Amino acid sequence: MDFRQFIRTIPDHPKPGILFRDVTTLMADAGALRAAIEEMAMPFRSANITQVAGIDARGFILGGALAVELGAGFTALRKPGKLPWQTFSETYELEYGTDELHMHTDALKSGENVLLVDDLIATGGTAEAGMKLLKRAGANIVAATFLVDLPDLGGADRLRAHGLNVQALMAFEGH
Repeated sequence: MDFRQFIRTIPDHPKPGILFRDVTTLMADAGALRAAIEEMAMPFRSANITQVAGIDARGFILGGALAVELGAGFTALRKPGKLPWQTFSETYELEYGTDELHMHTDALKSGENVLLVDDLIATGGTAEAGMKLLKRAGANIVAATFLVDLPDLGGADRLRAHGLNVQALMAFEGH
């Protein structure tokens, strides 16, 4: 299936010159969503994944579905102030300022095989923060998987530089 046909491109959002890749149009199509989840899960069916870690917020949708598909649990990597228990946090750089991801300190058992999931990889800052949180918890990160890679922004290569296997269902050139 050509999944690219289900992604809406919005020019000049959030600022001029940016082509925003909207994955919600794929998620709204039941057949495309099911096929995307099945294809994203395929490389990991025999990897003994015990936890899928999804990044706030669209990574929750994909991560939850992948966890069910792979027979794994789900771990939420959230924005600040959203988790009610003790957390690890990781700060990462944005174009203008910083942000954080948080994870419950007891979300994983050390040595668990974890798949990191988000909808899109651009510069890789958020995914790298997620990877660092998972490592702090003692996870064995099997791979990171995304619906969309924007390879011109270098995020997948940024994760690969840490030795991480990175998969994406599709790629779009440009920003």
